[in-house]
Amino acid sequence: MSDCRKLIEICQGRHIYIQTHNFPDPDAIASAYGLQKIFEHFDIESTLCYEGRIDKLSTRKMTEVFNISIYSYEQIKDDMSEEDYIVCVDSQKGNGNITDFIGDEIACIDHHPVYVNTEYKYSDIRFVGSCSTIIAKYFEDLGITPDKPTASVLLYGLKTDTLDFSRGTTLMDIDMFRFLFQKADNDMLKVLEHNNMELNDLKAYGAAIENIKIYGTIGFACIPFSCPDALIGIISDFMLELNSVDVTVIYSKREDGYKFSIRSESTSVDAGSVINLALKDIGSGGGHPSMAGGLIKAEDVPKLGDDPDAEIIRRFTHLLGETIK
Repeated sequence: MSDCRKLIEICQGRHIYIQTHNFPDPDAIASAYGLQKIFEHFDIESTLCYEGRIDKLSTRKMTEVFNISIYSYEQIKDDMSEEDYIVCVDSQKGNGNITDFIGDEIACIDHHPVYVNTEYKYSDIRFVGSCSTIIAKYFEDLGITPDKPTASVLLYGLKTDTLDFSRGTTLMDIDMFRFLFQKADNDMLKVLEHNNMELNDLKAYGAAIENIKIYGTIGFACIPFSCPDALIGIISDFMLELNSVDVTVIYSKREDGYKFSIRSESTSVDAGSVINLALKDIGSGGGHPSMAGGLIKAEDVPKLGDDPDAEIIRRFTHLLGETIK
């Protein structure tokens, strides 16, 4: 377990870029925003950045409600240099879900398993329910009281990534919920938690339901059009509610390739390891035992052959030991 004071010492006197994973979700942005506020306390200037899009309504709403300034790589790349320090938050250098920006990734704060071993000046990787939990712990350890907006953002990130404490929750998540709860603005949280579905979201649900295929206890569904990362994960959770399904593999066909989300309720199926192995030679993937994601880039999709859906099913069922009938 790392002492966050070391990170402060490393970053003192520099402008820091805080980078989330591509297509950031509420937990990634909340963690980055919380760290930025800690840096402000120590007079360290920072810029929040990401690659891709903020394409989920709930995530866009969070940045608007709390006035969070976060920039795409296209907006800032001309201002960056190889000497700039980058702190990876809710992500790790070398993973398939984060673009290698100009600059030096000197630190990593994350709650996902390690798939690519990387040396950092500072590293804090803890297997807790959300990255927001780790940043909240920094506030507590440093004796800094987060203001209402910061506490609210971190609490929202914590709740969304643990699916309201029903997924991957640890005692530390509960402790940090307690730490943040009385400091947060619950009226603002209610604004974030309601009216978060768009018409296209319903279309994605409909496509997944129409295309679902079940092999043993594994449920597969293809969304044959572009769908935001976060929504693919939500649909994967939704499909897991089927009483005959223990593992779901949901994927969306997009311009940048095939984006995957896998969920597991089985103690014998590690979702992160399965997707990492299933996509090893054609894409990338990883995550937690209960939830993970992956991507096959557009240029690698032809490697799936003439029937991509059949090949995807074959790869996963082969690893999971289910027989296709």
